[in-house]
Amino acid sequence: MSKPSLPQGTRDFGPDTVRKRNYILNTIRNVFELYGFQPLETPAMENLDTLMGKYGEEGDKLIFKILNNGLDHADKKNQARTDFEKVLEGKNAKGITERALKYDLTIPFARYVAMNHAQLSYPFKRYQIQPVWRADRPQKGRYREFYQCDADVVGSTALLNEVELACIYNDVFSKLGIKNYELKINHRKILTALAEVCGGAEKMMDITLAIDKLEKIGIVKVKDELSQRGLAAEQINIIEKYLNISGSNKEILTGLNSLIGNTETGKKGIEEVSYVLNNLKPQTFNLKPDPTLARGLNYYTGIIFEVKAPAEIKIGSIGGGGRYDDLTGLFGVPGIPGVGISFGVDRIYDVMEELNLFPADVHIGTQVLFFNLGDAESQAAFGLMQQLRQKNIRCELYHESSKFDKQFKYAEKKNIPYIIIIGEKELKENTCTIKNLSASQQETIAVNNLGNYHFASS
Repeated sequence: MSKPSLPQGTRDFGPDTVRKRNYILNTIRNVFELYGFQPLETPAMENLDTLMGKYGEEGDKLIFKILNNGLDHADKKNQARTDFEKVLEGKNAKGITERALKYDLTIPFARYVAMNHAQLSYPFKRYQIQPVWRADRPQKGRYREFYQCDADVVGSTALLNEVELACIYNDVFSKLGIKNYELKINHRKILTALAEVCGGAEKMMDITLAIDKLEKIGIVKVKDELSQRGLAAEQINIIEKYLNISGSNKEILTGLNSLIGNTETGKKGIEEVSYVLNNLKPQTFNLKPDPTLARGLNYYTGIIFEVKAPAEIKIGSIGGGGRYDDLTGLFGVPGIPGVGISFGVDRIYDVMEELNLFPADVHIGTQVLFFNLGDAESQAAFGLMQQLRQKNIRCELYHESSKFDKQFKYAEKKNIPYIIIIGEKELKENTCTIKNLSASQQETIAVNNLGNYHFASS
């Protein structure tokens, strides 16, 4: 029998890792709740038609398709072979696959809104924390199964939503202790205006898909790709001028205005980016307009965000999002505007691990371990343990009567900060001995006072 293994791009999470992940998730969840967002969950799988065609050419290739049941019947083999060849080409073949694992949380959310739009109160603010799957090539910071944390607002076109979403990013990263991250902002209308100035508005997606790869492949290869996508040398020169716009926020906006501000589309995009920048205090926000930010997803229509990890951590994006003013129109319910952001929890975990940002007590689960020193002693300990649990003190009783050394080692391995000893002497005197392992302190108190004892990690 071969050794057990995991599918490539997936991971097991032990207790220590789960506690760290929960620290991140709870921090994000608490900030979402502070801003009035409500929780939502959608299934792990969606109908394939729900997902296909929503993420652009590159995204569609990364959707994990689920094979239909019963494909091993002899009369279906030939058709299954033909359908499978279609699937390998990135096409849909209902004979072999009709469902897929969800690629992100946004499209399933749009499907939910489309199905429930008549019952929702607008603006509807939801957050969602669930795993998603992508058939990507696994590498550092990139997995095939990973968690996303999304916050979205639908039913409102107010730019106040974009301002608040930027504030959510700032609040979360401040609480997690992540400094020097880069929060970048751009606008799809700015990118559309670039295509218009190039005289090729129909080439907008070709341009954005190429620009989106700038950081990975560099300007020379971006120009090569633009050429391969049918853009002329003059058009590519305009795009290169656009990509070279840099400087302070004011200088970037001035450069954009000079190049694309004479178009209505460009003017609108620049105005909306300026609104968000002007409504956030620059001294507390590392928010910068970035003309190279494209986010190659078809559904974005307005402002787009991306968060880059601190420069010393070579891990790329740890969050992103944007406005999608007609996403539900894809499901036959037009006219519901929306905007949202996402946190890349797995990458945020890697950043915090590398920068040693997790609090020292994050591993503490059980706060108090009661030693087991015999039948009568353990019965007394059990009753006291239940009293502490009623006060939300996390505690456990060692499972069997053993030597002190063995029980001490158990507490140390589990990072349990307190132990309580009730031996024959304590049982007679109706007392208990409390040892604070982290402070190397010990005291004996009356059992009746145990409920009022302050356990520091509680």
